[in-house]
Amino acid sequence: MPRLQAGVITMIRVAVVGYGNIGQYAVQAVQAAPDLELAGVVRRSAADGLPELAGVPVVTDISILGKVDAALLCVPSRRVPEMAKHFIALGINTVDSFDIHGDPLLEYRAEIGREAKKHGAVAVLAAGWDPGSDSVVRALLEIMAPQGITYTNFGPGMSMGHTVAVKAVPGVKDALSMTMPAGAGVHRRLVYVELQPEADFAEVQRLIKEDPYFIHDETHVYQVESVADLKDVGHGVLLERRGTSGQTGNQSFRWEMRINNPALTAQIMTASARASTRQKPGGYTLLEIPLVDYFSGESDELIRRLV
Repeated sequence: MPRLQAGVITMIRVAVVGYGNIGQYAVQAVQAAPDLELAGVVRRSAADGLPELAGVPVVTDISILGKVDAALLCVPSRRVPEMAKHFIALGINTVDSFDIHGDPLLEYRAEIGREAKKHGAVAVLAAGWDPGSDSVVRALLEIMAPQGITYTNFGPGMSMGHTVAVKAVPGVKDALSMTMPAGAGVHRRLVYVELQPEADFAEVQRLIKEDPYFIHDETHVYQVESVADLKDVGHGVLLERRGTSGQTGNQSFRWEMRINNPALTAQIMTASARASTRQKPGGYTLLEIPLVDYFSGESDELIRRLV
């Protein structure tokens, strides 16, 4: 298990797959980590012209990068399962921010777990901030008050997963999906779409509202001239739990943060790449990995500083 030993850092080689909103921040997060080495960026096109990637290998096939310990899959959730299976079959650990809760997540975890064990690799899935770090916070709140109820209130801010889902709707040129908290875990989705010529707004609206990303929430769709004028990657969450510790009620907890959405997602994925090298082959969510494994450095020093 790579970790600081006698002052020597064992470097973990990480590839970033995809270079969109999350991929750009993932490159920065890997470069900032003391024990991670950026092996390169994997894209559909290896065309030059990105000054921030000067000196970084940009390839279309990960095998060109040589030995890679972990791949950060910075791609839309609906592309993740097949892509993860491809890299796992090569014996490369994968980390993704798959963000479809419930049964789809459980089904993906079971499938990728079987593949990972077969190929001696590790898959860390749903390693964003929700699901992801918020999942860990929700678990901690429930440990503190086992009986009770937790409300997860997202926003206001841009939802990357929902925005990508809208962009995939036929007739949509560009899109932005904003999440607006209504309280008690209830949300409104405000969707702004820039349409292709000849696109039927009514049909686009229908397809968006019937998509699994939106079907359970109150959703409003607006046609605009330019989505670019509206974009802001800021987001936030407020977790609230009220419950009982032992037999003592009226315990109340609040966790709140305001964030740059893709930057935080990329940071959690990067820490999860490190953690992946310390697990036995299989598929894991953040809840199933010891917290100490996300850190660089010696365990004793972490315990001294954080416990």
